[in-house]
Amino acid sequence: MTMLITDPNIADPDGFYAELLALHEGRDKHRSDAINARLVLILANHIGDRAVLRQAFDFAADAGHSTDSHQPSGETEKESR
Repeated sequence: MTMLITDPNIADPDGFYAELLALHEGRDKHRSDAINARLVLILANHIGDRAVLRQAFDFAADAGHSTDSHQPSGETEKESR
């Protein structure tokens, strides 16, 4: 099975990010969201592999939710304050 590549894999990532920001520059949130939705569908079509796309869904859904938590097991962030 093909695996989702999560390690850095874009040549000139700073340049890519600048281009991505420029794509949204001057557009309102509605237009920007529509561009993002079209971009996701275009890139999903390019990838084509449903298993890889499912891995991407899972990875995106878990982004920002580190599995390497510094909190004791079962303790929430609110409880640790």
